[in-house]
Amino acid sequence: MRILIAPNAFKNSLSASDAAEAILKGLKKSRLDFQHECFPIGDGGNGTADLIIDRKKGKRVEVQVHDPLGRCITTNFGLIDEGSTAVIEMAAASGLQFLTQDELNPLRASSFGTGEMIRFALDKAVHKIILGMGGSATVDGGAGILRALGIRFLNANHEALPDRPENMQDLTEIDLSGMDKRILDCDLTILCDVGNPLLGEHGAAAIFGPQKGATKKGVKKLEASLSKLSEVTLYQTGRDMASVKFGGTAGGAAAALYALLNAKAVNGIDHFLQMTGFDEALAKTDLLITAEGSIDEQTLQGKGPFGVASRAKKRGLPVIALAGKVPLKVNKALSKYFDVLLAIGNEPVDLPTAIRTTADNLSRTSTVLGNLLAIS
Repeated sequence: MRILIAPNAFKNSLSASDAAEAILKGLKKSRLDFQHECFPIGDGGNGTADLIIDRKKGKRVEVQVHDPLGRCITTNFGLIDEGSTAVIEMAAASGLQFLTQDELNPLRASSFGTGEMIRFALDKAVHKIILGMGGSATVDGGAGILRALGIRFLNANHEALPDRPENMQDLTEIDLSGMDKRILDCDLTILCDVGNPLLGEHGAAAIFGPQKGATKKGVKKLEASLSKLSEVTLYQTGRDMASVKFGGTAGGAAAALYALLNAKAVNGIDHFLQMTGFDEALAKTDLLITAEGSIDEQTLQGKGPFGVASRAKKRGLPVIALAGKVPLKVNKALSKYFDVLLAIGNEPVDLPTAIRTTADNLSRTSTVLGNLLAIS
C-alpha cells in the first residue's frame, strides 16, 4: 500500500511537518506493510511559507524589522525560483507569537513589519512575492504594510495619522505620492486561509478582533476604522475593498493590498498544492491520510484537509482524516470527501493537555489505523 501523508498544522501544537512525522511514527509501529511519502501542507496559515521554501529548495534571508508593537526583531523570508520570487509569512513579523496575553490589542497593533519585509524583498529585485497571511496579531486593514511602502494616511488637516488602527476613523485622504513604485511592477499574490469579507458580522473586526484581544467596544472601533478605510479607498481608486473575496484575511490586509497594490488574493491551499507539485505525489498513491486540529463543516470552506481530499476524490482515492476535534454526529457534507474521520483523543482531558499531547495522540491513533488497514 502506498500512503501519502499530508496533514495541515495543528494550531498551537504541531507544525504540519511535525504532524506528518507523528503519523508516520505511528504507522511504522503497526503491522501494516506500506510505502509512504510525507507531504505536509499549508493553506496560507502559520508555517506555509516555510513549507514552500523547503519544498522549492529555496534559501532564507535574515532581516531586522518591527513587531506588532514596534519593537525591533530578527526574522526571515525566503527566495525561490533562482531568487526571482520572495516567499513572506506575515506572522513572521506581525504575528500573535510576539505578544503576551496582556499585550494583545488590535487597536494598537500594526502590520508595519510585514511591509518592511516586502521592502527588503524588493531590494533583492524579485519579480514576484507570495505572502502567507495567517496568524497575524493585527486588524489594521493592512495600513501598517502600506505605510512601510511609503503610503500616508491623512486627516482633514492633511496631517499623517498615527500608526494605530483606532486612529483610522479620522481618515480623509490616502497619499500615494511616496509609494515605493517597485511594488507595482511586482506580481503580489496573497495566500488566504479564510473566506471572510472585510466588513459586517462575518468580517475582519467581528470575527478576528476578539481572537486578537479586542473587547466589544474595541470591535466597534475596528469596524468603524475599516469602514472608513474602505470608503476613502473606493472614492480615490474606484476599488471596493468591501466586496473583495477573502478581503477579511489578516484583519482586512488582503482587501487593502488588492485595492492599493493590485495584489491577487487566492485560495491558499489550492495555490500551495499547485506550486509544490502535490498532484504528482497523489498520482503515485493508494491512500491519502490528512489531519488538522479541528475538522468540521468550516473545513469545507477551503482549509488544507479539504484541498487535498477534494483532489484525491477526483482520482477516486480513499481519504482518512485525523483530528483533535470532529463533529459528534455523522456529517454528510464531510463524508463526501473523508471516508473515515477519526478523533485522536483517548480520554477526557482539558484543552491545554490535549494540545500538549497532540503528537502522542496522533501516533497512537495512527498505529491503530495501520493495524486496522493490515487486517482489512
